[in-house]
Amino acid sequence: MAAKDFIVAIELGSSKVTGIAGKKNLDGSISVLAVVKEDSSSFIRKGIVYNINQTVQCISNVVKKLSSALKSEITQVYVGVGGQSIRSVKNVIVKDLPADTIVSQEMVNELMDTNRNMTYQDQEILDAATQEYKVDNQLQIDPVGIQCSKLEGNFLNILWRKAFYRNLNKCFESADVAIAEMYLAPLALADSVLTDAERRSGCVLVDLGADTTTVSVYYKNILRHLSVIPLGGNNITKDIASLQMDESTAENMKLKYGCAYTDNNDIDNSLMLPIDSERSVESRKFIEIVEGRLQEIIENVWYQVPSEYADRLLGGIILTGGGANMKDIDKAFRNHTHIEKIRVAKFVSQTITSNNQDINAHNCMMNTVLGILAKGDMNCAGEETPEHGDLFGPDKPAKPAAKPVDPHQNPRSASEVGPGVVLTEAEKNKAEEQRRKAAEEAAKREAEEAARREEEEKKGMKKRFEKVKSFLKGLVAEE
Repeated sequence: MAAKDFIVAIELGSSKVTGIAGKKNLDGSISVLAVVKEDSSSFIRKGIVYNINQTVQCISNVVKKLSSALKSEITQVYVGVGGQSIRSVKNVIVKDLPADTIVSQEMVNELMDTNRNMTYQDQEILDAATQEYKVDNQLQIDPVGIQCSKLEGNFLNILWRKAFYRNLNKCFESADVAIAEMYLAPLALADSVLTDAERRSGCVLVDLGADTTTVSVYYKNILRHLSVIPLGGNNITKDIASLQMDESTAENMKLKYGCAYTDNNDIDNSLMLPIDSERSVESRKFIEIVEGRLQEIIENVWYQVPSEYADRLLGGIILTGGGANMKDIDKAFRNHTHIEKIRVAKFVSQTITSNNQDINAHNCMMNTVLGILAKGDMNCAGEETPEHGDLFGPDKPAKPAAKPVDPHQNPRSASEVGPGVVLTEAEKNKAEEQRRKAAEEAAKREAEEAARREEEEKKGMKKRFEKVKSFLKGLVAEE
C-alpha cells in the first residue's frame, strides 16, 4: 500500500548521499519508512558539489528509489546545506531614532532585512543568527516596546561561496526535484542532539565527518560561532595508506585498530598489526600515525572556539558524526582542551522508530539527516505509483512527467523565515527583483515629488513677482 503522508530529507555528504522518508506521529515520534544511500566520494568533496552531472544523476536515483519503496511520487524534499567554506562573520547594523522612540517589531524587521542585504565578495549569506540588540547602551534579546534614541542589531552572518550555493540549486533544478526547504545542516543537527541546558550554559558541538569537521559554539541559547575545518576521518585513512596499502584496506584497519588515545605504557612494541596475509605494520607506528592526524584535527577545532567563550563552556563539548565512533575519542579531546565534560551524541533526541539497521545502530552517522527530517513539516507525498504495468495490454500514451511546483511562489524576507532556513536561489532572485522594483518605484516617486515641489516653487516665485510688480505699479500711479 502506498504511503500518503510523509516527509523526505536529503543530505549530501562527502562520502555518501542519504535520502530518508519518514512520517511524524501524533505523539511526536517519527516513523522512518525508507532509507536510501548512494556513494558520492567521486563528485562531492568536503561537502561541496564538484561534478554537477553526476550529482544530478545521484539525486534522481535517490528520489526514484525512495519513490519506489514508498509506492508514491515525491513532490518535494528537504535539503541540508553544509561543507567547506562555510564560515560566520559578525555584523552590526545601527539605526538612529528620534528621541524617546518606542521600538516596534517593524523596526527590528528592518534591521534584520538590512543585515540580510549585506554583500560579501564571492560569498552568499545563507543565514543570519541574531546575537542581541543594543538599546541605547543596554543589551536586550527582545527590544520591542523599549524607549530609546539608538537601536543597534548584532548579527552573526553565515556565509558560503556563491559558486557552491548556485551549483547546489542547479543540481536539484536539473534533477526536477523541488526543494521544500533548505536548512543549514549544522543548525538542524544542533537542534536534534543538544539539550537546552547545554545550549544555555555554553557548549561546542563538533561534527567529525569524512572530509570536514564542523564546529558550532553556543552560549545563552544563541549560536556564537560556526566554522568548517577541511579535515576529517579520510585524512587519517590517507595517512595510514602511506604505509603502502590501498585506501580501502587503510579504512578497514582504522575501523578495526584505530584508537584516539593510547597511554605510552600500554603500547606493546613487539605487537604487529596484519595488513594482509603477507604484510604487517608495527603497532607503535600505526598508533603514532592515527594519533598524529587526530591531534591536528582537535587542535584546529579548539582554535575555532572564540577566546571569550573558551572559559564559559559549562555545557562541555559534544561530539558526533562518524569520527566520534573512534575508541577513546573523548579522552583525546579532554587531554588537549582540558574540558572535563565531554559527551558523544550517538543518536538524536527525537523518538525514532525504524526497521533500518543503519538507523538502529545509533552510531552518530545518521544524526544530521534525521535532524533535517525532524524539521520538515510539509507533506512530500504525491500521486500513487502503479506497482506493475500490464505487459500484454494495449499500449497507453505515456503520461507526461509533472514539473515540480515551487513551494515558495512568493519570496520571503529575512523576518519571515525561521533560524537555520536557507532561501533557495529562486527565492533570492524573486526577492532581489522585488527589491529592484521597489527601489525603482521609490526613485520614481521621489523624482515626481521633486518635480512637484519645483513646480510649486516656480508658481510661488511667479506669484511673488506679480505682487512686487503690482506694488510697484501702485507706487508709480500714486506719484
